[in-house]
Amino acid sequence: MKKQYWYVIITYVAMQLSSLVGVPLLTHSGFINASNKDIAISIATGYWAVISFSLALLFVLYFMREDMAYSYDRHRASIGTSIFWSIGGFLLALFAQSIAANIEMHLFGVEMGSENTRRIVEMVKLTPALILVTSVVGPILEEIIFRKIIFGTLYQKYNFFLSALVSSLLFAVVHLEFEHLLLYATMGFVFAFLYVKTKRILVPIAAHVLMNTFVVVMQILFAEEIEKIMREAKQMQFVIWRLFS
Repeated sequence: MKKQYWYVIITYVAMQLSSLVGVPLLTHSGFINASNKDIAISIATGYWAVISFSLALLFVLYFMREDMAYSYDRHRASIGTSIFWSIGGFLLALFAQSIAANIEMHLFGVEMGSENTRRIVEMVKLTPALILVTSVVGPILEEIIFRKIIFGTLYQKYNFFLSALVSSLLFAVVHLEFEHLLLYATMGFVFAFLYVKTKRILVPIAAHVLMNTFVVVMQILFAEEIEKIMREAKQMQFVIWRLFS
């Protein structure tokens, strides 16, 4: 693995761990004005995510400046094809996510919906600037690390399935929702496919950005409707279980 790739990974790990120090500092700095401690911690977490992710992105782009520089490749997808697969990849990721969510629910009894997503949406409501992290900065960092570096390095030595499996499982584990391991891994496979298909890391980045933006906006604007649908799905699952048990 290239030396600069290790710099990127170390930067990403440091960014993730920095909240252990940064959030308490912001919470007790007097900068946060909140009615209670829990809200203050949520606001501080949101602001620290904006700061740490933004700084990490700057460092990562600096370390990756040579790799990310444009170089002509006749096998690389054209701009038009890249736009097509960016939008198509977003739709494909939504479709794959829905299949994975249904498998989790019907085969493993995992409730639909992500606690991580709900928590992020609540923090976005308290710290609107956080939407830049969840929708743009986060996807850029994740695609550079999990697709370009980890998947790309493995794909040079192993086949697509093994390379995508390892990188996608790592992508899933980082989100710390082990009950949704299949869901995150499925999206990882889709983004790896887009990278191989177009040979442009910007394509899975664009699809990931669209995906995250869509999910966050839907959760904010249609939170009550989504909650109602999830309750109905849970009731339907119970009815089906009673019929076949």
